Amino acid sequence: MALNPQLFYNGMPVPFINEMFVLGRDGVEFEIDKIPGFFSCFTLCSTQGGTVKSKGTIYLSNIRIVFVAKKPVGHLFAFDMPLLHVHGEKFHQPIFHCNNISGQVEPVVPDTEHMALYSTHSFKIPFKDGGCGTFVPLFFNLIGSVRQYNQHLAAQPRVDPLLAAQTPVDEMMRHAYVDPSDPTKIFLQQPNAESQLRRRTYQSDSSEKPM
Repeated sequence: MALNPQLFYNGMPVPFINEMFVLGRDGVEFEIDKIPGFFSCFTLCSTQGGTVKSKGTIYLSNIRIVFVAKKPVGHLFAFDMPLLHVHGEKFHQPIFHCNNISGQVEPVVPDTEHMALYSTHSFKIPFKDGGCGTFVPLFFNLIGSVRQYNQHLAAQPRVDPLLAAQTPVDEMMRHAYVDPSDPTKIFLQQPNAESQLRRRTYQSDSSEKPM
């Protein structure tokens, strides 16, 4: 994961090289734990940070899932989850609550730092506004394709999230089912396509700034 990835002024994530955005979904809730600087409800002294809940927009690309908050919560305004770092994802259809996707995501650890210093995050995406018949199949199909195409990376302790960009997604997009009750927006053309700004790594770079 990456806290507060770079965004354009309109709220769209600044893309990586070869990144293709598949969809955007407004009005979703997002929950993520172990965020530094937030108080944990479960302990009076948490060194790993607390849980953050917010509402906003989810963007899905061939590389990552990006949540952009409608209003910042403390110092968090966006959260980035690489598809190659996501695992344990499940779709839930509870009787008395809204449908949701939950799972875990591993942090993106800089090469200069030890992996033991970082913890796995748990996330949850509840769908309270409208259906999810478009979002859910695309999410699971895309993450499945990324894993299948990059299965040779499974045994590596550090996986470059940008390798997911090699996964072909055009065919999947052409056959995507659109549920009329789901307000998900499928990107037939890339947003901000006219922009030449592209990120090259997950590490911060002072020369890369939003437009």
